[in-house]
Amino acid sequence: MGSILVIHGPNLNMLGKREPHIYGSLSLDDINAALMEKANQEGFLLESFQSNHEGELVDRIQKAFGHTDGLIINPGAFTHTSVAIRDALLILNLPIIEVHISNIHKREEFRRHSFVSDIATGQIVGLGARGYILALSAIMSILSKEDSLK
Repeated sequence: MGSILVIHGPNLNMLGKREPHIYGSLSLDDINAALMEKANQEGFLLESFQSNHEGELVDRIQKAFGHTDGLIINPGAFTHTSVAIRDALLILNLPIIEVHISNIHKREEFRRHSFVSDIATGQIVGLGARGYILALSAIMSILSKEDSLK
């Protein structure tokens, strides 16, 4: 059906350990495994990538050009600071869903601005780790050109 790339930004490798009252108890491996299982069930290829380094994230996004059909991204703290990640995403010309485990719009003022949201196809915030699954469902639906609510 298609290939989907999931990009996880800085500190997301510490999920389950870092501020569980905000980010929950699931690890990044738990999230990636659930995404992989759902993608495989629907016949999609899925790859996940995490880095704490802005340049590595930019490099991986650029590498997706021409090789990926849809992208899910949680840029972490780079959401609020990285024009470089934004510019790399603009190169892709494919569906992009921005995900945040917490509701960035209800947090500190500096976390309320996203350099990604206005170029993303959609944004899912504040629904915990299930936001990733919802983003995956949305991307698969877009790539399948489905117009249903299933």
